[in-house]
Amino acid sequence: MILDIFIAAIIGLLAGGLVNLLADDLPFRRQPSLPTYPDGTPRPVTAWLGTSAFLLGQREPAIPKPDESRARPYYNEEGKILHTPTKLSWRYPLTELLTIGLMILTAAANIPEMTLVQLALYFVFMTFFALITVIDMEHRLILFVVIIPAIVLAIVDALVLSDVGPNFKEALSGAGLGFGVFFAMYLGGLAFNYVMAKIQNRELPTAFGYGDVMLITFSGALLGLTNVLVALFITIFLGAIGAILYLIGKRLFSRGGYSAFSAIPYGPYIVVATIIMLLYSDALVCRIWTWMPVCN
Repeated sequence: MILDIFIAAIIGLLAGGLVNLLADDLPFRRQPSLPTYPDGTPRPVTAWLGTSAFLLGQREPAIPKPDESRARPYYNEEGKILHTPTKLSWRYPLTELLTIGLMILTAAANIPEMTLVQLALYFVFMTFFALITVIDMEHRLILFVVIIPAIVLAIVDALVLSDVGPNFKEALSGAGLGFGVFFAMYLGGLAFNYVMAKIQNRELPTAFGYGDVMLITFSGALLGLTNVLVALFITIFLGAIGAILYLIGKRLFSRGGYSAFSAIPYGPYIVVATIIMLLYSDALVCRIWTWMPVCN
């Protein structure tokens, strides 16, 4: 068991490095390349991982060689560049810690009938979840170039390996339910924003985007009909708690205070709910529906 956890941690560390690499380029619609600092300076091999860069004191380039084509500047709300940092942020080691934790959770979940191939696929799904979370929190985006392959892989998993997760029919049903519920919420949000924008005579940020609709579709394909239904309730519950904490934090720590209709990334709540149901669905479902066959 200790060896399994150690191997999962190594896989998680490498997956975190991959997530950081993709999160650096995909939001800017660029082809991923070797790791660079935020100003585009190539990072030495010893700093390819965020953890090693921090431990070895290589957060910023020793000899800066800025490259605008690889730079990752910060923008204001109008889309103008505020500044381009040179130092690696804490996102890099924290992302690797996140993926390490996800891989260890997956390896330690002791899911019945889990094969080595299925476990490897679960590791891939966890990498997708980490990438979606990082990009959504940094850029308020859930990219089609990430979510479409994830959905396809989840459906292929259900078609080929259905001993652990849902079968093909259940995966399609779960994806359809998730899409239908969140698409209705998405349309409702657009209508609400349209009315409020007319009343206030200004553009309002979209709090609930189409990327969230695609993300819950991915969750439904992974979980199946019954489990995605529970995941929907968990998502809404976590979203409500997150919104309350956000309001409290803005009032306590922000100079400008809370701004009405501020956009809050919803993707992480969907991700957390999906991971809970993916790894611990049997225990949770049995607490809700005791008549389910898995509970007998």
